[in-house]
Amino acid sequence: MPRLPAIAPETLTGEQKRVYDKIAETRGQVRGPFAIWLNAPQLAEACLQLQNTLNHHSRLDPRLMQLMILVMARRSSAQFAWYAHARHAEKVGLAANIVEAIRTRSDPPFERDDERLIYDLAVELDTTRTLSDASYERALAALNREQLVELVVAVGFYVMVAMTLNAFDAPVPGGARPLS
Repeated sequence: MPRLPAIAPETLTGEQKRVYDKIAETRGQVRGPFAIWLNAPQLAEACLQLQNTLNHHSRLDPRLMQLMILVMARRSSAQFAWYAHARHAEKVGLAANIVEAIRTRSDPPFERDDERLIYDLAVELDTTRTLSDASYERALAALNREQLVELVVAVGFYVMVAMTLNAFDAPVPGGARPLS
């Protein structure tokens, strides 16, 4: 059960309404972490800007960004994040068997080296909060500096998303619990 009540649009403050409209215009609706962050509208607005940058202006392939998001959602058991991204990941080219392996905490059967790299880097960053010298060199051999910076920032952002979703028990539409 959600820990914060849904904010009814008619009860929003002026600042919340301005940010709510910006979120709705950008994302189509206000739910998940944005519905929670709207309780602190300046924060919601800043998070929206960062999320838009990561998802719409990243130099990383959208398939790899979605792979990283799924890894972080699964490692955090962030139900809403999984719900929101699993279908999208397949639409941008991530194989269904990889999505399912991540969901069930199995070793994904990667056929592409770039997917294995992103998976390994995301897991290492989440586990150790850093990259070993070997991982850093492996990353730079495959990604340029800008892509690597974006990846590390995106991992941190989605840790924050997962924490927000989990701490406030963000509801998944229909009450689904896709992660067990």
